[in-house]
Amino acid sequence: MREAGEIAIATSRREFKRWTKGHDNSPVSEADLAVNDFLKNRLPVLAPQAGWLSEETEDDPAARATDTVWIVDPIDGTRAFITKRPDWTICVALVDRGRPQLAGVYAPVTNEMFLAAAGLGATRNGTPIGVSSGGDLSGARTAGPRRYLDHLATLSPGTQQQPKVYSLALRLTRVAEGAFDVALSSPGSHDWDLAAADLLIHEAGGILTDIAGHGLRYNRPETTHGTLIATSTARHGPLIGLMRDRLPEFV
Repeated sequence: MREAGEIAIATSRREFKRWTKGHDNSPVSEADLAVNDFLKNRLPVLAPQAGWLSEETEDDPAARATDTVWIVDPIDGTRAFITKRPDWTICVALVDRGRPQLAGVYAPVTNEMFLAAAGLGATRNGTPIGVSSGGDLSGARTAGPRRYLDHLATLSPGTQQQPKVYSLALRLTRVAEGAFDVALSSPGSHDWDLAAADLLIHEAGGILTDIAGHGLRYNRPETTHGTLIATSTARHGPLIGLMRDRLPEFV
């Protein structure tokens, strides 16, 4: 992942191609493809039996028709990468039977490497991390779509809205390290945006669910997800109760 970061950083220091793709005109750059190709070449050496699912590889159900699969976002937060912001990441997860077992989220610009293994905890640059303590929403540091945060502030006055983080994986990971208390995601995120951060959050003592309180499963035929909530286990119940009461505002 560090080598992949070096590829992306080197690309950012020169003129590079960028374009839009898909029905939502999401941005992509030559760095996304270069990192994707690098990881697609290197990761299978570590787990040859695993399938492959990546934002920048055309989905091939046959290539991931296995219990174990690599789920990769070569650059999460491409808009930040293109505009020279620091909040983009490289995300890798090894998923087995629907749940991540190994995970890495790497922010090359700030040199932050977040790693987790199922049952072994989560770290930032080798130091253990954990979600913030307490279950009170008053004063909670919240991150996510502005309209969600505004609605939440009316339901629980005193929440502290945090600056936008372009990488969804990094936004969620900030909950894992205790920098944010709550992170929200609007519908439409994909497996590759979430799988690595999901394990980091859980190994750091937190929880990531949909608005109904259900945990996420990966490498299914449908790889998109609905409204999501990441927070500590203590805050999760009160938060999800508030959001369910005003459901139309959070979908």
